[in-house]
Amino acid sequence: MTTSDYDLAARPAGPQTPAQHQAVPATPAAAVSAELRPTQGPIAVLPVAGPLFVDAIQAGGGKVAELSADTRALVWLSAGSVAELVAVLDTHPGIQWVQLPWAGVDSFAAALKSHNRPHLLYTSAKGAYAQPVAEHALMLALALLRRIPDRVRATSWATTSTGESLYGRHVVIVGAGGIAVELLRLLAPFGVQTTVVRRRAVDLAGADRTVTTDALADVLPTADVVVVAAALTGGTAKLFGPAQFAAMKSSAYLVNIARGGLVDTDALLAALETGAIAGAGLDVTDPEPLPDGHPLWSAPNLIITSHSADTPDMTAPLLAKRLEVNVAAFVGDGIFVGVVDPQAGY
Repeated sequence: MTTSDYDLAARPAGPQTPAQHQAVPATPAAAVSAELRPTQGPIAVLPVAGPLFVDAIQAGGGKVAELSADTRALVWLSAGSVAELVAVLDTHPGIQWVQLPWAGVDSFAAALKSHNRPHLLYTSAKGAYAQPVAEHALMLALALLRRIPDRVRATSWATTSTGESLYGRHVVIVGAGGIAVELLRLLAPFGVQTTVVRRRAVDLAGADRTVTTDALADVLPTADVVVVAAALTGGTAKLFGPAQFAAMKSSAYLVNIARGGLVDTDALLAALETGAIAGAGLDVTDPEPLPDGHPLWSAPNLIITSHSADTPDMTAPLLAKRLEVNVAAFVGDGIFVGVVDPQAGY
């Protein structure tokens, strides 16, 4: 996220917060091993204990207290201060559960691996923000098909009418988490054909077809829209490069609402400039933030939305609800949601 750490901590849900947003139950609750089961105790919230999250902890039955030797759980609301988190864990070995703020944990990956000690459980917000992000992915796909990049830049009335319908198209979704589950639901009224690409050979409910990652090259040639919704790990970095863009139809569109590092920026630029693909919609980029003057800003048929698929007004109440559920598990020996595998990186 580009939102400042303190915005998330201190900002209550505004009146414009969509009440209908709910966490998508795509990430199943997980029974943790006896070794990882945290001991009940005080919960610290850093860097700032915003009232929304304090209320959520109390609603879950937990007790909020200042960081001390007695702290047994940590709610970490900062996406960027990884060194601070490491320092807190180093100096407070009694912490046994850490709730992280975002669905993706790639920025924490090295810290998670280095602090993958016994009796330290990590949970994230995976699945919690799927509804607003899937909504954004659908918006980008529709905007590209309807030639909105050209429309918004126009300074005179068009002499030709162009644009395509999403109805009946083939949509490939790379990733099978909460975003994919919610996007499949949103796409259903359009009568599209859907293919989900995931690591495991397990069908995803709602998809017409599910294939494993090694079959990505087989499904790209027939895709009209490709939505990237996978986790960024060492194995998925630059998942979309020259070969993948070459495999896509020249009429196809790419939408990335996951992580910028999943797409090779130079390869995407080349694909857009040569017409190898018809266009792209990016909520995330590599690098991020994207510097002023970067070639992506002037690339043809490209929409960049500056990591705004899930704004603080959307995410804060969803994270608070995730926190309440996991605090209830913490104090009541229940089931945690969004458990992170430190070695896998998600």
